[in-house]
Amino acid sequence: MTLSVHARARAQDLLDFIDASPSPWHVAASVAQRLEAQGFAALREEERWQLAAGGQYFVVRGGSSVIAFVVGAQPLARTGFKIVGAHTDSPGLRLKPRAPHAGEPMARLGVEVYGGPILATLTDRDLSLAGRIGLRGENGPQARLLRFHKPLARLPNLAIHMNRNVNEDGLKLNKQTELPLLLGYLQEAFPPGEQFRVLLAHEAGMEPEEIINWELQVYDTQKGVFWGAQEEFIADSQLDNLASCHAGISALLNAQAPAATCVCALFDHEEVGSESAKGAGGSFLADVLGRIGAGLDSEAQAQALARSFFISADMAHAYHPNFPAAYEPLHLIRVNGGPVIKTNANHRYATDGESEAVFIQLCEAAEVPYQQYAHRSDLGCGSTIGPIVAARLGVRSVDVGNPLWAMHSVRESAGAADHALMIRVLEQFFR
Repeated sequence: MTLSVHARARAQDLLDFIDASPSPWHVAASVAQRLEAQGFAALREEERWQLAAGGQYFVVRGGSSVIAFVVGAQPLARTGFKIVGAHTDSPGLRLKPRAPHAGEPMARLGVEVYGGPILATLTDRDLSLAGRIGLRGENGPQARLLRFHKPLARLPNLAIHMNRNVNEDGLKLNKQTELPLLLGYLQEAFPPGEQFRVLLAHEAGMEPEEIINWELQVYDTQKGVFWGAQEEFIADSQLDNLASCHAGISALLNAQAPAATCVCALFDHEEVGSESAKGAGGSFLADVLGRIGAGLDSEAQAQALARSFFISADMAHAYHPNFPAAYEPLHLIRVNGGPVIKTNANHRYATDGESEAVFIQLCEAAEVPYQQYAHRSDLGCGSTIGPIVAARLGVRSVDVGNPLWAMHSVRESAGAADHALMIRVLEQFFR
C-alpha cells in the first residue's frame, strides 16, 4: 500500500510524541505543552475555576494524569459530555526506592515489574531511565522531570552455551534475581546508593543533597521508525497506549467551537488496575465533570450524564500470520484496516449493542473503515478503562483501538495509516 502524505505526517507526529515522552510524567508534560501552544489554559485543582463558554482548559493530577476540555456552546443538560479516554502508562520496569546495589563485580539496579510486560523483549536493548525526582524546597517537596538520553543500563542475555534450551523453552527470567540492570563499575570507596544519587544530581544539574527520592522507569532509547516494503508500518515503544493519547489530544485540538463540551481524559495506572487517586478508577474525571457543570442543579446534572458518551481508546490485537491459532477465526483484525470496535460478553470491554452502533455511524460519517474484534473463547481477555469509567459515571461507553502487534513488548508495531483514521473518527465525534 502507498501511504498518503497526510497519514505519514500524522504517524511521524505520533512517533515524535512518544520519543519525547519516555514516562507517564513526561507524557503529561508533552500533552500540556501541546495544549498550551494551542491556547488551552492550565487549571489547578486547589484553586477556584472560572470557566467560559468556548473556553479551552486542562488540569493535571499527580503529575501524570491529564484532563483537557473545551466548554461547549450549548447547555450541558441538552448536549451532555463527549469524552475520549486513554492511559499514559505502559508496562515495563520501575526502579525500587533503594535500587542501586553492588554485585560481584558489577553494580546493578534493582527493579520491580510494572504491569504485564513481555520481559524477554527488554534484554539486549539500549536502556535508560526517565521519570521524576523529588527535591527539597522551601515550601515543601518539589517534583522535577529527569531523563537520561544516553543508554545507561542493560539487561544482557545469558549466552546460549549456558542456556542450551532457550530456543525450545523460551527465555524465562526470575523477577527478583535475573532482572536487575547492569549499571557499571562504581568506586569501591563509596556506597552504591550514594554514587547513584550523585549520578542523578549530575544529570539534573544540582547537588546530591537536594534530592529526596525518585520515581524512575526503564525505557528503550531507540527512536520510533517506519518499516516495511513501502514503510507502511511503524515501530516504537509505548504505542500501547500513547497512540490513543495522541489521537485523543489531536482530535480535541481540532474541535472548533463545539456545541457539546468535549473532554479528553488521559489516566495513569491503567496497566496496574486504575485504582488510584489519578487512575480511571479514582475520582479525577467525576471531579472535573462536576466542576464544569457546577452551576447545574442535580436534575440538570443527571440529564447531562444521561446524554453523555464515552469512547475508551486503547490498542487492539492485530492478526499475526505466524500464530493463527491465537485468534478468533471470524475476527481477524488487519493492520492498516482502520479502528477496531472491541466487544466481550463478560464485559471486559464497555461496548454494548447501542454504543457499538453509535461508533459505527461515526465511522461511516467520517468515511473511516472499521473492524470488529472478539477474543478467543478459550483465552483470557484483557480489559481497559472503559468498564471502569462507565460504571463510575453511568454513561454509554464503547471500547475501541487501533491494531497492534506485540502488545506489551518494549518494541511494538502498528499500521502507519491507522493513526490518521483514528484521529479522523474522533474528530467526527467531537464535531
